[in-house]
Amino acid sequence: MLTVIINNRQRRVKIEKELEEALTRLAERVLGAHGKDRTEVGLTLVGEEKIQQLNRDYRGIDAPTDVLSFPMQEPGETQAGGEPDLLGDVVICVPRALVQAREFGHSFRRELLYLTVHGLLHLLGYDHENETEKRKMREKEEAFLSGVNGNEE
Repeated sequence: MLTVIINNRQRRVKIEKELEEALTRLAERVLGAHGKDRTEVGLTLVGEEKIQQLNRDYRGIDAPTDVLSFPMQEPGETQAGGEPDLLGDVVICVPRALVQAREFGHSFRRELLYLTVHGLLHLLGYDHENETEKRKMREKEEAFLSGVNGNEE
């Protein structure tokens, strides 16, 4: 069983139930496409202060960022027994998503969906440290986003 747990820990933007459902469906598609049918993943929405604290504590960068991924296991590793794999957590900064949506000229919804895919791909072992990795990751992101539904822009 695939489980997506959404925790909205910010109050700046109301996240409608329909958007939460879209985030869940998207996460299920990304994970399912990678054979993660028995996986649990957390998606936490936070403000700038919290993401800056996490970025400082875990990456040594004392600044807010848009998305952080915290894997619970190494890529390819599985847990023993019948329990779902605890893949990890994706933490998204809602205020940064708002700003970036304006900067890129698309909707807040599309930006939140993009950051979700980006964070999940990191949990699955993708990265963007060089141009080849970056291109591969970007292609995956766009493929998943284009399949969400016809009106994500």
